[in-house]
Amino acid sequence: MEDHIQTEIDQNYKHNFLVNVLDGTFFWFGASFFATRTIAPLFLSYLTDSTFAFGILSTVVSMGYLIPQLFTANFVQNLSVKKVVPVKWGFFTERLPILLLPLSAFAAFYSYPLAVVLFLLFISWHILGAGVVSVGWQDMLAKVFSVERRGRFFGTANFGGTATGVIGASVAGWLLGTVTFPYNFMYTFGVGALFILISWFFLAMTREPAVPPEKERESHANYWRSLPRIIKADANFRRYIFSQIILAFGTMALGYYTLYTIRQWDVDTVMVGFFTTSLLVGQAVSNLVFGWLSDKWGHKLVLQLSIISLILSTAFALFAPSPGYFYVVFFLQGVYMAGTMLSGIMIVFEFCEPGIRPTYIGLTNSITGLFAGIAPMVGGVLIEGAGFGWLFIAAFVMNIVGLYMLHYRVREPRVQPTLVA
Repeated sequence: MEDHIQTEIDQNYKHNFLVNVLDGTFFWFGASFFATRTIAPLFLSYLTDSTFAFGILSTVVSMGYLIPQLFTANFVQNLSVKKVVPVKWGFFTERLPILLLPLSAFAAFYSYPLAVVLFLLFISWHILGAGVVSVGWQDMLAKVFSVERRGRFFGTANFGGTATGVIGASVAGWLLGTVTFPYNFMYTFGVGALFILISWFFLAMTREPAVPPEKERESHANYWRSLPRIIKADANFRRYIFSQIILAFGTMALGYYTLYTIRQWDVDTVMVGFFTTSLLVGQAVSNLVFGWLSDKWGHKLVLQLSIISLILSTAFALFAPSPGYFYVVFFLQGVYMAGTMLSGIMIVFEFCEPGIRPTYIGLTNSITGLFAGIAPMVGGVLIEGAGFGWLFIAAFVMNIVGLYMLHYRVREPRVQPTLVA
């Protein structure tokens, strides 16, 4: 990177740190009012008993964000300014559907099936839209924050978001428990939409220098033909991808925890709201620690710690004698989410040179996203055929195998040279 560009990045570091932390803080605060792992399944449980509807939600949550990324990588790779993608595109693809989300609760006054369709439509639009702009957003952040500052930034931003999200989840739990249906969800979704919009204004204030692309733009045909060669040539990256595919199946139980507690113990809306609080506390506690650890020791260590927390979470779910134990389950899930959101994003930046960073981001997330989408469907089949217990056992085993692969087969890219086959 040229000296004058690096100077501009350094000069704008404090400004970019502040506005992007505020973006993350307000985004996650807003998202706590429609949390996809707790509040969203609860809303569906009011409207339908169909496991298929819950499976669609879990599949979209698992893969919707990841799958689109490879399809935008070639375009993003050739932009001088990446900010245009998350800001201009992102308003319509990611933020607008959340502004419309309260309409799904309003529709419940007239038709439960219509409410289900609208809710799944808006949530899918939001998650898929976030995936469309994600490569541009990640590449923008990798550009404005140098490698030794990224963990600190992501840890602080995620801490701010999850810490305020604890408050948001508590307020959401109170609204859901004290206001009658469907007004409770109308208000909850409306508050979430307001703060999602506020976060967009801070994101738009990012100062990003223009950097011309390093090479001529490839045709889409040539670009797609080059992808298998990248995976074949970079053995360490290939092994990392394989470990993430296995671990994707380790997450197949996550979307069913809330449904399990409802069916097993008939938990009420207040308790589900506080499950979200517990999850966010786990994230908040972990983010600052993981940010420091990743800057000092690398992202592989953080990913391994997050997988261990997921293994423990699944074990608690399997043996929990009462719903109170699920506060621990969701807390540990929050620890896992903190690690994967922080280091799962940033480790990919270090496998490659900046010029092809969008391609590595897209390859990682789209390939793993495909299997992350299949996993909840496998989980739904296991529930229908064998019950929740076998779902938790299968997820536990896959996480053990994935942890083994990551620990013994993948080298930390920051301190080890890329292993070429």
